[in-house]
Amino acid sequence: MAFQVVSRPVGRRFIFAAPLMFAAVAARAQPADVQFKRSSLTIVAGGRDLRFEVDLATNDAERSRGLMFRKQLGAYEGMLFDFFQEMPVSFWMKNTLIPLDMVFIAGDGTVKHVHANAVPLSTDAIPSLYPVRAVLEINGGSAALLGIKPGDKVKHPIFGNA
Repeated sequence: MAFQVVSRPVGRRFIFAAPLMFAAVAARAQPADVQFKRSSLTIVAGGRDLRFEVDLATNDAERSRGLMFRKQLGAYEGMLFDFFQEMPVSFWMKNTLIPLDMVFIAGDGTVKHVHANAVPLSTDAIPSLYPVRAVLEINGGSAALLGIKPGDKVKHPIFGNA
């Protein structure tokens, strides 16, 4: 006999398996369910205005998704995470496939800290070091290449300076 039906109570097995099934369905659904608004921002660095086109992450779903699953990012593209108030924040690179620079920005648009070349797929915490209003993620190595450093200014409507 190639197939046999075994009658056992479902009880505990279903209770333990159900959360895993729901989590798997949610993880598969996640890539397509978040839509980001686009915006432009300018970073004044080394006497130059550097213009970026960014996706805005302004709510929990958008911030949780971030740049996960993306396979590439244009040279002057990124994502701006807005937390609406200054606070300590921390990021990780789980499900993020490309190296990123994280530019931590105060409420007035001042760059407070740059974390260079965050390692793809890492679950290590990357803290802001200071309370910040926003974080800009750009291609890994871009901050050094373009001369973006603490003290530079980011101009965007969320900072009230654009």
